[in-house]
Amino acid sequence: MSSLKDKIVVITGGNSGIGYATAASFLAKGAKVLITGRNPGAIQEAVYALGHPAEGFKADQSDLNDAKRLAEYVQGRFGKIDALFINAGVAKLAPFETVTTDLYDELMNVNFKGAFFTIQQLLPLISDGGSITLLSALNAYAGTPNAAVLSASKAALNSLGRTLSRELASRRIRVNTVNPGIITTPLLEKVGMPDVLKTHLGSITPLGRLGKAEDIAKMVTFLASDEASFITGAEYNVDGGLMVHPLIG
Repeated sequence: MSSLKDKIVVITGGNSGIGYATAASFLAKGAKVLITGRNPGAIQEAVYALGHPAEGFKADQSDLNDAKRLAEYVQGRFGKIDALFINAGVAKLAPFETVTTDLYDELMNVNFKGAFFTIQQLLPLISDGGSITLLSALNAYAGTPNAAVLSASKAALNSLGRTLSRELASRRIRVNTVNPGIITTPLLEKVGMPDVLKTHLGSITPLGRLGKAEDIAKMVTFLASDEASFITGAEYNVDGGLMVHPLIG
């Protein structure tokens, strides 16, 4: 029997991509899942596709009032939850000299500030012995051109994960971070990555392909399970070897 059976899981940004695949993975293991997102229609479609017992709630991670409303709903609906997956995020690129305060605020408000306060609001509802998993990116460590703000927001998230793993240890709440490589999700379309570049990046990845959302979902569900009960404060690169095998030539 799965250690995730009947566990209550909240996934931010769960209506597409990695969030959706992770929701499906948790459901397949017997968990009950609540996904959030900004678009009510997209949430409804995702919940319908995922099937029972998936549920949805409209919440914009950059809106602190939405974080409070989410916590109030979760408390009234479930009382307690067992796992939180902070997945919602945005990715936009711009040369350093062209970065505006609006772009800076958008990225930081969703990727770090929103994540920070969503966790803070939901923390009282996470059962002792539960787990929090943060979705970061290789940008937290790689010096990617045109990603100064994106990289800073992800580096801050990784730092938060390490700090919380110590602060929450007394409650046996485990906090871990996953750094995906280049994953084929709708996010690649949003940042305008051309197909020829996707093909090139897949070819130079040591394992010879781009990642799939399901690759990340398997790691996240593992980290939330009893099988990972002695893992906290860890960061995992799920990237086909891209980070540890620098590209030369």
